[in-house]
Amino acid sequence: MTTMPAQPDPEETAPQSGQSGQPLGPRPAAPPRRDRAGLSRRGFMGYVLTGATLVVAADLTTGAQPAAAAIPSAPQIPETFDLGDLQTRSALATSQLISITLDKDGVAHFAIPRMEVGQGITTAAAMLIAEELDLPLDKVEVTLAPARPELVFNQLTGGSNTMESMYTPIRVAAAVAKGRLLAAAATFLGAQVSSLTARQGIITDAVGGSATYGELATLAASSETVPVKVALKSRSSFRVVGTPQNRVDARDAVTGAKKFTMDLDVPDALPTMVCRPPTLNGSPRSVQNLAEVRAMTGVTDVVVVETGVAVRAATFGQCIDAVRALDVSWNGGTVEGESDESVLRRLKAAELPMAVPKVPLLAKTVDMRFEFMFRSSAALEPNCAIADVRDGTATVWAGLKSPIVAQRNIADALGLPQTSVKVNVVTGGGSFGHKLFGDAAIEAAKISKAMGKPVKLMWHRADEPRQGRVHPMATSRIRATMLGTEVLSFQQRHTSVETDFSHGLGERLTAMAAELPAGLGNLGFAQSIFTLTQELPYDFGVVTQLLNEVDTGFNTGSMRNIYSPDVACANELFIDQLAKKMGKDPVAFRLDFLKNERVKACLRKVAEVGNWGRAMPTGTAQGIAIHSEYKGATAVLVEIDCRPETVNRQIREAVTGPRVTKAVIAIDAGLVVNPRGLEAQMMGGVSDGIALALTSSTHLQDGHFLEASWDNYFYTRQWNVPPVFECVVMPSDRDLPGGAGEAGVAASVAATACAYARATGTVPTRFPVNHGTVSFTPKTFIPPVPASPTDGLTHTY
Repeated sequence: MTTMPAQPDPEETAPQSGQSGQPLGPRPAAPPRRDRAGLSRRGFMGYVLTGATLVVAADLTTGAQPAAAAIPSAPQIPETFDLGDLQTRSALATSQLISITLDKDGVAHFAIPRMEVGQGITTAAAMLIAEELDLPLDKVEVTLAPARPELVFNQLTGGSNTMESMYTPIRVAAAVAKGRLLAAAATFLGAQVSSLTARQGIITDAVGGSATYGELATLAASSETVPVKVALKSRSSFRVVGTPQNRVDARDAVTGAKKFTMDLDVPDALPTMVCRPPTLNGSPRSVQNLAEVRAMTGVTDVVVVETGVAVRAATFGQCIDAVRALDVSWNGGTVEGESDESVLRRLKAAELPMAVPKVPLLAKTVDMRFEFMFRSSAALEPNCAIADVRDGTATVWAGLKSPIVAQRNIADALGLPQTSVKVNVVTGGGSFGHKLFGDAAIEAAKISKAMGKPVKLMWHRADEPRQGRVHPMATSRIRATMLGTEVLSFQQRHTSVETDFSHGLGERLTAMAAELPAGLGNLGFAQSIFTLTQELPYDFGVVTQLLNEVDTGFNTGSMRNIYSPDVACANELFIDQLAKKMGKDPVAFRLDFLKNERVKACLRKVAEVGNWGRAMPTGTAQGIAIHSEYKGATAVLVEIDCRPETVNRQIREAVTGPRVTKAVIAIDAGLVVNPRGLEAQMMGGVSDGIALALTSSTHLQDGHFLEASWDNYFYTRQWNVPPVFECVVMPSDRDLPGGAGEAGVAASVAATACAYARATGTVPTRFPVNHGTVSFTPKTFIPPVPASPTDGLTHTY
């Protein structure tokens, strides 16, 4: 086991000498490196920064704690060092550059260097500040930081790492602020710090005197940067953290006041869209009617760019009309003539061999092979960006989870120094991984430069599944050897279309090579990330899980939960079959072989809450599955209805099919900042899992994807969500949060697949199970987008 930063004992939470936010000595304006000698094992270092009012920052030298095992299996790498550890440790060096400012109204301001995409991190961050600073939650304002290159590896949102990596730095900065305010209040009230009490933004002394944080903000400010030593609150004294809280942006979201990229009012930034090629990654060869389109009503500019022909107009409707009117000759793309089956053949040819280890002569071998089709990573919010590129500078507004990488790529694309490019991070309406990439921001910047005008670029819904990022097609082969009631070996060989990790995770692996577990330094980016995320928490003797990837020219990304939904689905379906061959109940089998006690607890809980094993009608069944990742554990139980009257139910323009009627999820995510937010995350994760198992995929034919927009890309819809959903947040004695943003997906896919197999008597081997049926008439590829609708009112209910 490696070591976590220890949390302070309860008695350390009271102000002490050298721990109350008092300066330890002067320092230069920028926090430099320093000798850590003498720093308490349980203490933390922070800074009071130069400012007109109180400005504070944290500095850490220790990160989040990596996690700590029939026939025992050797520990796997993620049990001691996982992807979360990589991200947390790579962010530590610049933790002192993340600051909290307290203004004269007593409001704490924090620009979080992560992106809010609906997962609730701004609420969780505000809760941490409110907790440690003893402020009302409505006195904390969390915004999104623009691209800050000086943060290096401390500004990437992904891998379920935000709370894991930000939990301690935010708390330390808030504790520095509180200590400084207490010191200022002692001077202001003529009292000893030890006699003061801070509560709800007010500091009171023993005789009834008081001062608000706003009154003390200027007095607590510093004319120079000074280091201070602090201790943090004990978990037992939390009043905010761990309590269910509504999102701080909930009212704005439901009233339409919340601002997304397309809501921003940037002067002269007019709607802009792109006429895109009929095949993936094609390019324009020539345009036959440029002058005619430029003369269309509302159109201001038409330019040819690498990705297509860009149109700028007064309205998006006029953009669509112009895009449809363009007569373009196209060059071929990167996957000309390719289809689902041709890519599967290439994957099969690249599958790594499996060699059964030496086992007793009477051992039996069990083999299965699973296929996972391409899936779109389009989010609810269309891919979009605003760009203003003029006079040798560029300013971009977009939802970006890796804004520093985007800033660098935009600068390269424009031929500008990175210092001349400003990238503003905007709240996003979902992500599914594609906001890790700056595709729309880079494209908008190129278009703006070509036009010499600001543009408000929005991809059409039809563009996203056809030209956007997709989750790679993959196969997963599993072989196990059994002898009686023991599993002697378990081998998995996962083969995938190459996953693009150019969004920053790859750079972190390179930078952190010296700290990686033995053997990872010789692997590629994808293999390293696969190894750091995949954990099979069973005692199955000799366990090996290997990845091989094939570069096939697709635009891919690490969709929510990266490899785990496919890997876990294959694993848990296979484990159900092992249980069947041994004549054991699926839950009992898992409990017999699981080596992770937290996973066992989650499994027992969902079996109890979901009434596992209850009698059900023919054609319906329960399914259950587990997953362990990011120092957490999840278990999911679903009930599915595969009876003909359900499968064939008629809903207008819908793909119905089997219906998950009940879902129960239990999660142990370590210390939970906001239980209500975690429950919402799990609800989304279960919806993702149902879609990936049953309905959502893209069909590749002749070099292009058939799906175009949400009306024929079948994510889980209202008629397919389970009427019964329950989330159990498991108690945990862990002192730090684990990963939660992706935690609900993998086990949900697997449980749904297991339930389907039990209900139908047929184990599915290709996902989603409805991929074999194209239940819609594909939209045209030339023109690339459909006409704007004129009959919207006829489709209301």
